[in-house]
Amino acid sequence: MTRTNNWAAFEAVEPAFAEVARSRFARHPHQVLATLRRDGSPRVSGQTVEIRGGELWLGMMQGSRKARDLRHDPRFALHCNPGPDDRMPEGDVRISGRALEVVDPPELHRFAEEAEEPHPYHLFRVELGEVVRVEVSGDELLLTVWHPGGPVRTLRRGDDDEPPREA
Repeated sequence: MTRTNNWAAFEAVEPAFAEVARSRFARHPHQVLATLRRDGSPRVSGQTVEIRGGELWLGMMQGSRKARDLRHDPRFALHCNPGPDDRMPEGDVRISGRALEVVDPPELHRFAEEAEEPHPYHLFRVELGEVVRVEVSGDELLLTVWHPGGPVRTLRRGDDDEPPREA
């Protein structure tokens, strides 16, 4: 069965947007990951991201709190590192969805060898729920949004209190 919520599906239906998102995450090695603690409060952690084999992967140290968070509740949000330039000329990219732990020993071993990850570790395969790019266009914020199974939507939001509108 073909998945419609992995990186390969995103690239297949929206190759230009996927390339922008990939580029933003590749620019810096560390990103920002938000997970949910057992009590429902948010936890923000540093995170490396790897896009390989049509999947977005999150690898974590064995026993880390963020891994425990994801084991309990797989929902997450991932924000690209803005880097030293706060103007972010290519925009700001965020991904949210579900991170599902890979526990199959041969798959973990194969990933570790390819990525040179230290053993033991936690590995999560991402199911995309939303990919968003935010950029400034004149006096407006331009939001590009993709959800699995749908087209890319572009929304514009001005400095006023009006909700975003279709571009």
